Amino acid sequence: MERLAGGDFEGRGVVRGVRPGPLRGAHGPPPGLGRRAQGAVGSRRNRPYNPVVGESKRVGVMGGTFDPIHHGHLVTAEAALWAFRLDEVLFVPTGQPWMKADREVTPAEHRYLMTVIATASNPRFSVSRLEVDRRGPTFTVETLQELRRQAEDDIELFFITGADAMLEIFHWKDPEEVLSQAHFIAATRPGYDIARFEQEAPSRHPNVSVLDVPALAISSTDIRRRVREGEPIRYLVPEGVETYIRKVGLYQDQG
Repeated sequence: MERLAGGDFEGRGVVRGVRPGPLRGAHGPPPGLGRRAQGAVGSRRNRPYNPVVGESKRVGVMGGTFDPIHHGHLVTAEAALWAFRLDEVLFVPTGQPWMKADREVTPAEHRYLMTVIATASNPRFSVSRLEVDRRGPTFTVETLQELRRQAEDDIELFFITGADAMLEIFHWKDPEEVLSQAHFIAATRPGYDIARFEQEAPSRHPNVSVLDVPALAISSTDIRRRVREGEPIRYLVPEGVETYIRKVGLYQDQG
C-alpha cells in the first residue's frame, strides 16, 4: 500500500513529473467519455502516477453525499488530482445512498446543484448526474460498472473516498467487484489513526493507496448543525454554496 502526501505540493512522497494539460469545459464529459456519467477501468500497482506518452487518461471519481459539499472535499480532490497525475476529477453526488437510509438526506437535485456551484471555477473538475438520475438505492459497484460501459477511450478510474469509508468497503455491495473496478484512493483526515487503517483488510489490497491531505477538519454534519443553530459557515463552504443554502433554506429544520 502506497502512502502519499497530497498536502505537500513540493512532492514529498510523490514522484515528480509533468502535469497534464488543460481539459475541456468544467462540467462537460471527461476526455474520452460520453455525455452522461463516464469512465473506464484500469488497475495499477500502488505507486505515484506519472504521465507517459500514449498512456490512457486517468479520471478521478469522487463519490459522496455532498450534503453539503465543502472545502474539505475540494482540497481532497485537488490533492488526489496532483498526487496521482489525474487528468480530471468527476464528482458523483449520490442519489439515494443505501448506507444512509436511516437518516434524512437533502434531495439529490439540491446536492447536485451545490456540487456544480462548488466546482465551477476549476476546469479539471466536472459533475455527473449518473447517481442523481438513477432510481432506487445507489451502489458504488453499479456506478463504476456503468462508467466503464460508457467509456469511449482507454481510461483508468481512480475512486477517491475517505479512509473511514474504505474501512466499510466489505459491507458494500459486491466488495471484491468494487475493488476490481478502480484504483482506490483513501484520503485521511487530521488525526486519523492510520495504524488502525493499515491493519484492516482493504488497506492490504493492491488497488488501495492512502493519501494524506491538508489539515481541514470540516464535516458536512457540522455544517448542517451550524446552519440549524444559526452559526456562520463562511469559509467552510464555497461562497456560492453558502448563498444557495441560505436562499433555498436548507438544513433549517433538521434535528
